[in-house]
Amino acid sequence: MEVKDTNCTSLGYGKPPWIFKGSALYQLHLVKAENARAFIPKECKLVEAFGYTLGGFFLASYDDSPAGIFDELVVIAGLVWNPPTSCAWAARVLVGSDEACLHGRKVVGLPSQVARFSKKITALPQKPESKSSSFLRRIGLRTSSSNYMNHMDVEVTEIKKQTAMSICNINVNATASQQDSKGWMGPLIKMSLPNFSGRTKYNSDLLKYSCQIECRVRAVQPAKVSGPSESDADKENSSEDQSPNVESVSRVPRGTKRNFSISVMLSKPILALEFNHLKMRVEAPTTVTACSHDTT
Repeated sequence: MEVKDTNCTSLGYGKPPWIFKGSALYQLHLVKAENARAFIPKECKLVEAFGYTLGGFFLASYDDSPAGIFDELVVIAGLVWNPPTSCAWAARVLVGSDEACLHGRKVVGLPSQVARFSKKITALPQKPESKSSSFLRRIGLRTSSSNYMNHMDVEVTEIKKQTAMSICNINVNATASQQDSKGWMGPLIKMSLPNFSGRTKYNSDLLKYSCQIECRVRAVQPAKVSGPSESDADKENSSEDQSPNVESVSRVPRGTKRNFSISVMLSKPILALEFNHLKMRVEAPTTVTACSHDTT
């Protein structure tokens, strides 16, 4: 598999690596393989077992980046083989920045769309604290006890050709930094997230890039995701790319890439990780001649 560097100095982002700082929720889901294949190039082999692959989403809020302050939702369709490991493939990338959208499309080969992120925080009563939770709090592994827990609703609305289309609503618990500045945010870790991208109308090359992450991480309760309302679903039109022979999601138009992205968001969550004090270093993408199918 041959690779070559791409031209990454355009669009005002400066030279790579690009540094993003903030916080994020990384949630892994079991995604139906047939839905994930709507996004994966035919030459790439999906990592799957029993009809499912590992996808999910990455919801980030950046307070420092080459594009300034903005929010991002990366919908991850699934994993693609890249022996001896695998790479994630993004189904859709929604960003609250025109500059970030253009850079993602042209340079990184991402299916980026401009979106609006509307946030609302409410305080909801908590369930009585269990003995195990009380013990963890006393030894510093949980935040302080409270009768109420802040919940944040994030309404993600895609903006396309002056038309607003609701994608989803994500209900998450307040982060450790929001809930209690003295709360335990988890150990400091470093990790690498390799990704494939490209094969879009904005960048036809097959690309590979990596995200080097340093952050405080802790496991949290998975966020609750709901799809668009029935009225928003009816607004969908035939301008979206069609992908036949894939099961569609109820209340959204059949056969569209947006539909399949929503199906990923609505699939079964299995793990949620909260990233605090996030520093993400994104390396320059390289052009890949072909995906490797050798898994031995």
